[in-house]
Amino acid sequence: MKVVFMGTPEFAAEHLKVLLKGPWDVVGVFSQPDKAKGRGRKLSPTPVKLVAYDNKIPVFQPKSVNKGEGFEILNSLSPDVIITVAYGKLLKKSVIELPPLGCYNVHASLLPKYRGAAPIQRALEAGELKTGITIFKIDEGMDSGPIAMAKEIEILPEDNFGTLSDKLCQLGCEMLKEFMFDLSNKKVVLIPQNHELATYAPKISKEDTIITDFDDAQRVYNKIRAYDPVPGISVRLGAKMIKLYGALPESREPEGKPGEIVSIGKKHMIVRCRKGAVRISGVQFPGKKRISPWQARAGRLIEEGLILGGR
Repeated sequence: MKVVFMGTPEFAAEHLKVLLKGPWDVVGVFSQPDKAKGRGRKLSPTPVKLVAYDNKIPVFQPKSVNKGEGFEILNSLSPDVIITVAYGKLLKKSVIELPPLGCYNVHASLLPKYRGAAPIQRALEAGELKTGITIFKIDEGMDSGPIAMAKEIEILPEDNFGTLSDKLCQLGCEMLKEFMFDLSNKKVVLIPQNHELATYAPKISKEDTIITDFDDAQRVYNKIRAYDPVPGISVRLGAKMIKLYGALPESREPEGKPGEIVSIGKKHMIVRCRKGAVRISGVQFPGKKRISPWQARAGRLIEEGLILGGR
């Protein structure tokens, strides 16, 4: 079976490794163009590109795979199936109809919930108690094709974007291996999605990663964990914007104003909300590394009584 793989971030790179270890012939890899990173703004290869290079697989990074040179390259590879994982672009009809076995995507949610670019963050943000991986056959819609395989996992109170991504990546890799053998043996059964139950997970904007109002503790806790460890939730402290990490619900409801740092201990600080309170175990000041609130207080960067939030 000739396979073309399309993906970009580390999550996708781990799935590519699964295909490379199997009995399938990965004839080409497509990834998004390299991006400039760091202070020097040097071009940094995508994680998928690095894995492909290490395994001497041809890598292509066209602006579009649906037309022009990108499509011509894809067509010349004559894939039997195309597997996509967090590629970053929708496939059009020309690509979808190219491989005889179809195009399939590994998606980090229980479809039809959280279709779109940021399913893990949006599930955490919404306070979901479970999520999972869905492998589906790609059609011309946004993550709307029939489902070949789906498995769920529990979202634990201590989970954040980093830990949940790791769990879903492991699950996705296991499922992709199982799916590929099913596809090889013509055992794939497709089940249409119920489009009436669809919800969406739009791309993350800068505004999504800022907290201005410490209203409900559950909302604040979910917001922080959805962007921990990257890119981190930003909040105003005086004239500075700092980042908050390591949020957990606080069982007590201490006295204080919304956004007030009411106590700082060795493990965490407690921030009052209009309803409830949250524990926060990590803070990061501009140009500095992440530290504990205890360390920040020792460095006279924060103290009890300060108010977080505002514009």
